[in-house]
Amino acid sequence: MNIFAGRTLIVAFEGWNDAAESASAAAKFIAEKLNADVVGTVDPEDYYDFQFTRPSVSFDGEGNRQISWPSTDLCAPAVEVVAENPQLGRIHVLLGVEPSRRWQSFTAEVMEMIEDREIDSVLFLGAMLADVPHTRPISVSATSQNERARNEFNLERSHYEGPVGILSVLGIALEKAGIPSVALWASVPHYVHNTPSPKATLALLVEAEKYLGVQFEHGSLADEAFTWERGIDEVAEGDEDMAGYIAQLEKNRDEVESPAASGDALAMEFEKFLRASDETPPEGEAKKD
Repeated sequence: MNIFAGRTLIVAFEGWNDAAESASAAAKFIAEKLNADVVGTVDPEDYYDFQFTRPSVSFDGEGNRQISWPSTDLCAPAVEVVAENPQLGRIHVLLGVEPSRRWQSFTAEVMEMIEDREIDSVLFLGAMLADVPHTRPISVSATSQNERARNEFNLERSHYEGPVGILSVLGIALEKAGIPSVALWASVPHYVHNTPSPKATLALLVEAEKYLGVQFEHGSLADEAFTWERGIDEVAEGDEDMAGYIAQLEKNRDEVESPAASGDALAMEFEKFLRASDETPPEGEAKKD
């Protein structure tokens, strides 16, 4: 039986694991399609540095100002959605902001929610910056620390050693608890990381659908991806250096059949991303010795 045939949790975090907001956007898209309701929340007070991940203010329907705090929410599909399509009843979404501190306690709380909701498997969504051209299909790599998942989907096990994000921490905790998980990582062109990438979001969504065995209506996402790519084309047309750099990336990509999709190439890109992230402190935060 497919490990994702049971109750499955989609997990994505804003921040370090979320280049161009691609992973969190994909998870939000799925949550919206499920008309998902929040059924569990991790108290933000214990895990976030609000000077780094600041709360935001907005107006409610009555015109009153209200504060929205960074948090991590577990969401379940709405009753009416499940009634219309019962197979969606097994899909849950965990969406949040990567915590700033006390990761072990945070992980324990998330694991408790997973056990309470009787989650059978987990699908992680992440996005990393890579030396890839925006003009080619966005590559999505898949790895798993779970032997059953690797055998079922013909996946590789990650052999990376070094600094990691909260996805890896949760992945190891899940493996210890006997809950299989698969991690999907989209490779986002590093030269356009300052704006959301609907093309990477769509790539992650399509790949997630393959594992989940469901098909969502993508709406305008494909058009948004095309507009995103065309917008970068227009910028490059007026920048000779940028155009030359993109052409070189295209050449590198085309010399070998889908090199960014190969296990070795993806592993190299991932390690490069992790090491670069470790050396470069987040904006507004000084590097610690």
